Amino acid sequence: MESPNLPSEIITYIFSFLHVMDRKEASLVCRSWYNASQDYPLKRNFTFKFPASSSSLGFIRGLVRHPRCGLVISHLDGSSVSRQVLLEVGLHLGPRLDSLALPGSSITESCLLELLPRLTSLRKLDLQGLDSLFMSGAFLSREEHRRKVYRALLNLEELNLSNLRYLSDLSFNRLTICTPGLQCLSLSGCHISFEFDPYRGCPVGSGSSALVSLRNLLNLLQKQTSSLRSLDLSRTGITPKSLRSISKLRGLRLEELNLHGCKELTDYSIEILCKYQSGLRMLDLSGCMELSCRAVLAVGAELKELRVLSFSQDWKITDKGLAELMMLPHLRSLDLSECLHVSGTELVKGLSGPEPRAQVETLSLRNCTYIRDSVVFSLAQLLGVHLRELDLSSCVYLTDLSVRAIATFLPALLVLRLGWCKEISDWGLLGMTEPTKHCQPSDREEDKGPSFTRTFGNMGFFQPPSLPFQEKPRLVTDEDLEEFRDQQGASLLALRELQVLELTACSKLTDTSITQVLRFPELQRLSLSMLPEISDDSLVSVALHCSSLTSLSLSHCPQISDKGMARALPLLHRLQHLYLACCNAITNETLSIIALHCDRLRTLDVSMCKDITVHQVDLLQSRLPFLEKVQCRFANGADFTMVL
Repeated sequence: MESPNLPSEIITYIFSFLHVMDRKEASLVCRSWYNASQDYPLKRNFTFKFPASSSSLGFIRGLVRHPRCGLVISHLDGSSVSRQVLLEVGLHLGPRLDSLALPGSSITESCLLELLPRLTSLRKLDLQGLDSLFMSGAFLSREEHRRKVYRALLNLEELNLSNLRYLSDLSFNRLTICTPGLQCLSLSGCHISFEFDPYRGCPVGSGSSALVSLRNLLNLLQKQTSSLRSLDLSRTGITPKSLRSISKLRGLRLEELNLHGCKELTDYSIEILCKYQSGLRMLDLSGCMELSCRAVLAVGAELKELRVLSFSQDWKITDKGLAELMMLPHLRSLDLSECLHVSGTELVKGLSGPEPRAQVETLSLRNCTYIRDSVVFSLAQLLGVHLRELDLSSCVYLTDLSVRAIATFLPALLVLRLGWCKEISDWGLLGMTEPTKHCQPSDREEDKGPSFTRTFGNMGFFQPPSLPFQEKPRLVTDEDLEEFRDQQGASLLALRELQVLELTACSKLTDTSITQVLRFPELQRLSLSMLPEISDDSLVSVALHCSSLTSLSLSHCPQISDKGMARALPLLHRLQHLYLACCNAITNETLSIIALHCDRLRTLDVSMCKDITVHQVDLLQSRLPFLEKVQCRFANGADFTMVL
């Protein structure tokens, strides 16, 4: 029976509900479906990524049909091919180009100046790591070049100058004077001089320094106070005094500030920042290891509009002040990962307080080893339907109770990370309570008399107690599975919308729970690495019930074999990243299966797979057009990484 000839608008509307990969497959069915897939509502905000090569020229010309698009062009240099690529971009996409990034390139000033004047509608420009542009210090030194670039960058909103070692005051001034309406500026990882004159107490900088100076940065911020809303100074070595100077600039109203890895910052400087920039909505203070609870209290007291906050790796922070953070009504994302002294009790206290309180959607407590089941249970109840992402990786004392609480109270969860929570077992994933173990008389050790030394006879009471994660749990029986199928309790199956699941190194998990519970049609990323008890049965079940997977990690799973791969890979049509390191039952046969069924694969890791040969890896490279990176360290004795 033939399908009716539907109007293009209706087909476009139907396509809007499809995943991008499914939409691409559907567009190949017939001409009318292809035309519908090219409709503007489905193509807006698209960014295309490709390397500079002669084969890219036709692709660039084909982008003319897109009214707006962004480009990420890698591996540009001074060659004739690179010049031709930039020329084609300027000729065919100039007024249509919304954003441009040039990662991993080493182009010259002349190449870029041939392109920029044609990009009259550019809003985002990413020049991070392009030291070749700024090494000479003569970038935009000619007045006619500055005039051309000024006309092109008049509407530029975002400028990324991260990781530039040779950005001088002069080059910085010449470029930023061409961007009068700048809203977002990134100087992450740049070498910036934050020196002050010890006699005058003002920033040092003459305008010709080999490094960007604080004085010039302050001048730029002062000129752009009406438009600038986002500033990234992460990994710059900014001093407390410099941050105070920036915070106090008259008229500056920042909404986003990234200070990740600025290790010299103090509590006092953060207090001043919060006082003068109280309109901040995003603040990243991760890796600022001198900060303590004073900084947390300042954030909670002053930043009432805050939505995203990170204190990750701030090791001096404790629970003090976290209750006040939970009273910020607009807070949606909180990262406390690797805050080793946080137990979470104050988070529960703050969320239990009166309205208004935070409705957190993203919460990371990774490596907070003081977190216990009682805290997770309370947080799950209090956050309820609002929480979308939860990271509890390496919270090593969590047990099955936490898993049941998550499955019961967090039905809208999209991302769940439980890696290295070694106490989690099949019972937790199944939503069941493990029957109490009764000590049998035969289990008791025979009393062989007292022992008084560690080196003689029976160890007796000198024997150290067994650790919890060393105890082998009671295995789930067929009768238990029947009870699971009949029960109405909350297993992990309750998280129907789950898209990311990480169970790395949860070594008590077996085929029993993986085959029964991992049934998520929308799951895109799954990690089952370091689960020694799972076999091909788990792999095939996952492929059958989680067919939307784009990333699958099975490293250090010794029972995964070629047979499982042969049955699973034909079902995983969207797979882009596959990790099989240290899977000793995997051989060259799996590579042949990958070449046959995984034509979208971009990343493959077969490190330390003793039966994988380099020759077969080379063949795989030639057959998969999108393959970008192959890790094969110590595979069959080889030691290399292939980046394509």
